[in-house]
Amino acid sequence: MMLLFLPIQQELDCISSNGLILGKIRFDDSEGRHIFYVSDDSPKATSEEEFLISERLQGLDSGKYSIPMQDDD
Repeated sequence: MMLLFLPIQQELDCISSNGLILGKIRFDDSEGRHIFYVSDDSPKATSEEEFLISERLQGLDSGKYSIPMQDDD
């Protein structure tokens, strides 16, 4: 199982191994942590994908991972 995390602005697209966007990860300033959110038309993530997303969220909050900032200049 592979899951891609691609930076788009200050978010990460979570893309399944078959190319479907499962949702996005972004920092929620009001909660002080990263959150995963899905749109109404996002496919349901498998339990394995949910585990990988959870691991990424924990890694982002702990500083193990980061979301690269995009420079629009």
